[in-house]
Amino acid sequence: MNTVYSIGELESFLVAILVLFIGHFVNRHVASFRKYNIPEPIVGGLIVAAIITILHFNNVALEFTLSMQNTLMLMFFSTVGLAASYKLLLKGGSKVFIFLGIASLYIVIQNAVGVSLATTLGLEPLMGLIAGSITLSGGHGTGAAWAQTFSDTYGINTLEFAMAAATFGLVMGGIIGGPVAQRLINKNNLLSSYGVGGNHHKDHPDLLTYDQLEEDRVTAKSILEVLFLLLLCVAGAKWIGSLVSTMDIGWLKMPDFVYALFLGVVITNITELSRGYKINSESVDVLGTVSLSLFLAMALMNLKLWEIFDLAVPLLIILLVQTITLAFFAYFVTFRLMGSNYDAAVMAGGHCGFGMGATPTAVMNMGALVSRTGPSPQAFMVVPIVGAFFIDIVNAIILQGYLSFVG
Repeated sequence: MNTVYSIGELESFLVAILVLFIGHFVNRHVASFRKYNIPEPIVGGLIVAAIITILHFNNVALEFTLSMQNTLMLMFFSTVGLAASYKLLLKGGSKVFIFLGIASLYIVIQNAVGVSLATTLGLEPLMGLIAGSITLSGGHGTGAAWAQTFSDTYGINTLEFAMAAATFGLVMGGIIGGPVAQRLINKNNLLSSYGVGGNHHKDHPDLLTYDQLEEDRVTAKSILEVLFLLLLCVAGAKWIGSLVSTMDIGWLKMPDFVYALFLGVVITNITELSRGYKINSESVDVLGTVSLSLFLAMALMNLKLWEIFDLAVPLLIILLVQTITLAFFAYFVTFRLMGSNYDAAVMAGGHCGFGMGATPTAVMNMGALVSRTGPSPQAFMVVPIVGAFFIDIVNAIILQGYLSFVG
């Protein structure tokens, strides 16, 4: 019987910040982590999760109060929307659809790998879908939703495995993204068109880098103004989500962060077209970086690593093969089809993030990379838009196609 200790809201928030400090400290002293751009929230989060796991096996359970976690995620996606002016969308719009095609192709491959390995290892083929795009491209929420569907339709209880597989994917997606992108950059001698180091915001006032080391010229007033806009997007996203659920409009039902992102797009383009107010991009950058870092720290410090230990060997084999497959696909396919340049390398690292975990993991991978190798605004526009919106729709369509064959 575990002794449960509930950690209060303020204390939990302090632990989340401590996770980032731990990650920064370890990365500073472990050369290989710096070399391959392993994100600080992943490093710190896994260390804290490991400590919690050790306590779990000694009958001590810690329960964090993390009510801000979802709000921080919505704030981050709102900054992605605020950064997407119509000029930028016109400039890189075609890349969004190319990347969507690549990501869609990979979902087909991901499910083929899952189903074929499950069948070879003597498991129910449907388990291959759980260890495929349901949890790896879909994440915890999609995994829980499909587990309920499998239970109702096929009488198969997959919830525990779905949560464990999504957790495994979240961790591995954050680990492999940096090394894949860094090797592409080093091998091909790629450079950011904005250069490495220096003050990018001074030379390019509208540039969002999501680089926590970048010097930002912000004021209390500009921070408050942007914070107001972000919270407006967050409140609006929750209101739209509630309205869609109440009115039961199925085709409009999406995760709240999609509404937050597109509210940000609407706001920034209204202000740009009206020219009545200029959104301070550096304040957007600061608040986006902080909200993303804290959200990921909260997500990772709350991981139940012992769920991964409970995986049956065949299912663990499937997940390891999925990890290797995505690393090779991103390295050889995503990079080449996206243009074989610096932005393509950063997007390949991002693809590892949301192909195994979630869109915030993808952005975290890219953020750790550009902090050392230079900005890639195109990657920060393309990957979040595809990962936050389009990929869930494509995933659902492809899964329905697989179910018609294996269900």
